[in-house]
Amino acid sequence: MKQLPELTGAQKAELRSLGQTLSDSLRIGRAGPTPALLVELNRQLDTRGLVKARLDSSDRHERAAWCETVAAQAPCLCVGAVGRTALFWRPGEAGSQLLA
Repeated sequence: MKQLPELTGAQKAELRSLGQTLSDSLRIGRAGPTPALLVELNRQLDTRGLVKARLDSSDRHERAAWCETVAAQAPCLCVGAVGRTALFWRPGEAGSQLLA
């Protein structure tokens, strides 16, 4: 996997705006990020590039740690996390079709 690009604030805002129209397609349960979850996330990132996940934890520090873990292990970028929802992004082989 090639190095992930650094995104500007405007690019992250653009991805977050696109993510608002998505339904959450992944659920990170109480066990946290499991190997099976990472396999499914990678499959969805390869297909779509942008994935919205629901985080089943009431502890905000635990949710933040999960986002960091997922981003490091997938590999992808967490471009936004609000409450129990997180948005993960990874460019495709030819770059991102989502960013202008």
